[in-house]
Amino acid sequence: MRIETRQGVPLLLVDDDGGALSTPEDAIALIGETYGSDVETIVVPVGRLDAEFLHLRSGIAGEFVQKFVLYGKRLVILGDVSGPVAESSAVQAFVAESNRGDHLWFTADLDGLDARLHSSNTATEPGADGRVEPTPGPAR
Repeated sequence: MRIETRQGVPLLLVDDDGGALSTPEDAIALIGETYGSDVETIVVPVGRLDAEFLHLRSGIAGEFVQKFVLYGKRLVILGDVSGPVAESSAVQAFVAESNRGDHLWFTADLDGLDARLHSSNTATEPGADGRVEPTPGPAR
């Protein structure tokens, strides 16, 4: 694992090599790697996830992602998920809905992540007074 800043956002990039990640304890271990740093976004290669992760009925994705939300971290799944998306309308909806939010993103590659981070950092939203201000990094 390594910490890298992309588009002004510090990230924890999880290595491609290593055991499958699937349990809430695995999620907490990744989150623990960010303590003492300003990292709010953790990038996990799709190949590191348990084979059942995108079989939504298994519950693995829900339990895993829940820990990131609970601890105020953004999870990015990096890699090609087009196969599972094509095979399941539930997975397609899960990925689409996740990408509309701020806590879980799916992106095919680092270029896609850079684009998403850039748009997130420059996005604007109306404030209480109606003026538009830049949106900060990950939602808490």
